[in-house]
Amino acid sequence: MITPRPGHERGRASHGWLHSFHSFSFADYFDPKHVQFGPLRVINEDRIAAGTGFGKHGHRDMEIVIYVLDGALAHEDSMGNRASIVPGEVQRMSAGTGVLHSEFNHNPSGETHFLQIWILPDQGGIAPGYEQKMFTAEEKRGRLRLVLSPDGVEGSVRIQQQARMYAGLFDGDESATLPLAADRLGYVHLARGAAKVNGHVLRAGDALKFEGEPNVDIEAGDGAEVLVFDLPRG
Repeated sequence: MITPRPGHERGRASHGWLHSFHSFSFADYFDPKHVQFGPLRVINEDRIAAGTGFGKHGHRDMEIVIYVLDGALAHEDSMGNRASIVPGEVQRMSAGTGVLHSEFNHNPSGETHFLQIWILPDQGGIAPGYEQKMFTAEEKRGRLRLVLSPDGVEGSVRIQQQARMYAGLFDGDESATLPLAADRLGYVHLARGAAKVNGHVLRAGDALKFEGEPNVDIEAGDGAEVLVFDLPRG
């Protein structure tokens, strides 16, 4: 079964300095049909205005992943990490027993556009952790590059959950197929552009949920940047 999640049906929030679309229930947006999918709890498409950001705030027992599309996101946390996250990089922060952090757009004239992804960990109470890696456009061109996994294989960022995230760039006749095991869920989020996924035409912000399907098939991209999640059911 493949279930579309059209981008225009997402929750949205506008706070002046922040404009956000919520694929799953978040903050003041609640939809009982879209609370989570397996351990995938949040995909927020955020745009932060120049010179603004999220002040220091806390998290616990959550794997938080940042995927920047445009601009740069400055990060500081109570573990002592200070970094700038730019397009092509994947950042993972394991909140574990508790962490404070802030995120800021220091550009005085341009916005930062990114995806904030939360994945529930497979166990609570772990020590907080941090990892950040670059995945070049060449690595993602015409294929699905593994960028997040439970064991860090292929140079991917390690996550505390039996989940995998792939990123790919597709144009024209470029295509890719990702097999899904019978006991797994699949989730495809189109970050930008357009593409055909298992016969469904997706545009930026659209998503598909996969249950009991053998493959994710991506083709006919037009400036497409695609994220694919291979998830446990529980």
